Amino acid sequence: MTVSEKIKHALEIDGVAILPPMDVFESIAVLKDANIALDCTMLDPWYNKGYGGELPTDEYDDFITRLLNKTGEISDLMYLWGFPEIIGPYVRYAPNGFYMAAWLTWYYKNCPSVIRGWRSSQNACLQFMRKGHKLHPEHFLNAEQKEKFESGKMRFVPGPPSVIEAPLIIGFVGKNERTGHPSQKPEAVFDRLLLMACQKGDVVFDPMAGSGTTAACAKKHGMKSIVCDMNEDYIQMIEKRMGVKRIEL
Repeated sequence: MTVSEKIKHALEIDGVAILPPMDVFESIAVLKDANIALDCTMLDPWYNKGYGGELPTDEYDDFITRLLNKTGEISDLMYLWGFPEIIGPYVRYAPNGFYMAAWLTWYYKNCPSVIRGWRSSQNACLQFMRKGHKLHPEHFLNAEQKEKFESGKMRFVPGPPSVIEAPLIIGFVGKNERTGHPSQKPEAVFDRLLLMACQKGDVVFDPMAGSGTTAACAKKHGMKSIVCDMNEDYIQMIEKRMGVKRIEL
């Protein structure tokens, strides 16, 4: 089987294709060469602050630029995560044919760490979208609103707020989700992002998948996912979480 056939077979049978460990740009190249089209990509790189190491600002800028440009070659929508003070300048980094559609904030009250006297309580997520691509706020309507929407009686569709409140997975919080990953995000956050970006059957990509939260949320909502990480331990973590073995390329 070709790489394209292996990925499509895994998506058809399991709903998720786990790639072997590789660098983010290598995984993007694999999907491009396999002619795999993506509806949404989750980008969660190291934040160039603290854990994960730091690069000089210009080098990190070059990395983010390349990351967005390369991802834009295969995906219609990208989410880019980071600390607000790090990610702020990248609102102007939309690839050709894309625009920055939203600044999203994940707000959590239960972070124990203190930075310069302030207790950290947020992460930022930028949503870049190809011009003409459609979002799906209808996924967040209640029963009465859905009836109006389906009958064509709703003049505008109210979407969810751009601030997503969900606690960190620490202590007794999120025990059922916890995988052992050092910076695992809760499914409650990714649920909102994927539901806004995708419909059932759409394909989501996460080349820095960590614990596999993107894959878990995609499966929950009837979407398909392709996930990868350069860390072998994290690939094993995803295999265990999803009950699926990686494909061999």
